[in-house]
Amino acid sequence: MACFDRVSPALREILLKLYRAEKPSEVDHHLYEFGSVEYHVQSSAADPQHNYLSISTPLLSQGALLSYGLSSYTMKMVKQVCSDAVEIVEPAKEGYQLTLKLNFAKVPSGKDSEKVITQISSVQAVILSSQLKEMLRNVNSQDTSQGMNKPTKLVYYPREPFYIIRQPQKITAVFPIRFREHSDVIIATAFFQELMDVGSSEKWAKAPPCTWSPIPPPELRGEPLEDLSTNGGFVSFDISSCHVEGKKLDKTVWSLLNFYAYVKKHIKCTRGFIQRRMQKRLESLVEVLHEEKLEENGNVQKVKVHAESRYGGKLIRLSKPKNFKRRCRDFTRKIMQIRFRIKIHGFRHFRRRWLTIPKFSSPLGYTKLE
Repeated sequence: MACFDRVSPALREILLKLYRAEKPSEVDHHLYEFGSVEYHVQSSAADPQHNYLSISTPLLSQGALLSYGLSSYTMKMVKQVCSDAVEIVEPAKEGYQLTLKLNFAKVPSGKDSEKVITQISSVQAVILSSQLKEMLRNVNSQDTSQGMNKPTKLVYYPREPFYIIRQPQKITAVFPIRFREHSDVIIATAFFQELMDVGSSEKWAKAPPCTWSPIPPPELRGEPLEDLSTNGGFVSFDISSCHVEGKKLDKTVWSLLNFYAYVKKHIKCTRGFIQRRMQKRLESLVEVLHEEKLEENGNVQKVKVHAESRYGGKLIRLSKPKNFKRRCRDFTRKIMQIRFRIKIHGFRHFRRRWLTIPKFSSPLGYTKLE
């Protein structure tokens, strides 16, 4: 599940160890995380207060941002992350988009140190989210340099791209949905339809309108076929200026980045709920059958068979299946007896004497016709 976290737990742990180390040591550590993210942490024993953190992260947009490196807006957002203890090194080390010089001497002591280290560990999230923020904050801009109704493909995870389409007075985010299991498609379709119904209610009138369609919207015409080949349809959100005002911008950005993860989590929880209900129902049915079996065993009859030659007066306990088979054999034997002719002793002699049909002969002969 491609869930995007603000803070890298592994990077945070490494930086805390460096900050709390009593003796300086040489550190050259490479850290890889989900989404093709790479961190390179370097520390020198000769200068333990100055450490270097290099970050390589895939950019959301593979267009102008990739050719010109990080934008000025992104660099500005990075500088706001603990500006006293962090310094941007230009140019960045080869193979990385950003290199930071960390001055642990300026990190406050006590509990505030963990807060500062946590902020430094969220630099990669700042880089990724700032690109989407830069697109959404100009929702009312009349600048047509990026093109109206022209989709911009954003990729955080290779299998889960989504599109940002600039339109007059709004920006539309389109998510192609695809699943491996057919059961997931059924659950997701019901979820998207419910999401549209809830979004159209008065209670959620301030939320971005949501639409779902099994076919791609017209704005995606001309995009690669592999991106439009889905089995779960397309989910679209219309984002206007009221959704990106102040602190709402950060919330909207994180909701879009984690939408795929949210859908997969909902499907996973729904499948777990269905399986638990089925298991509970199965246990109740098994309990009913078990009680019925106990009742049958309680009604077992004890048949005392006196077999002088064979069984020697043993007490045989017949269970219900054996008793049922015995009854079937007795019933079959009776049916066979009914099918045969009824025999009465002396009846044959009585029939010969009194029930004999006389034979008649005709004086007229007849000729067989050929």
